[in-house]
Amino acid sequence: MKEDEMIICRCEEVSYKELETTATKYKCSARELKLRTRAGMGYCGGRSCRAMIDKIANTSSNTQNHTCVSLKYQPPVRPISFGNLGGHDK
Repeated sequence: MKEDEMIICRCEEVSYKELETTATKYKCSARELKLRTRAGMGYCGGRSCRAMIDKIANTSSNTQNHTCVSLKYQPPVRPISFGNLGGHDK
């Protein structure tokens, strides 16, 4: 497998080539790269690809913007009842 074909975001199936091409074309931040490609927006919430998206965005834009906040990630949220939360079943 070539480096270009490597899947960075497994949830959304976004390749390294797609991320690099988009970052180079638009000179975008990590947040904009995420919004343009959907990388980091899958089931895991970016836990596996967030660091790589940040790195690609920083190297492609050729500017180290230290005021730019890196991407955050959140665990998937599933609804539960208050009874389950408090340990009391109905």
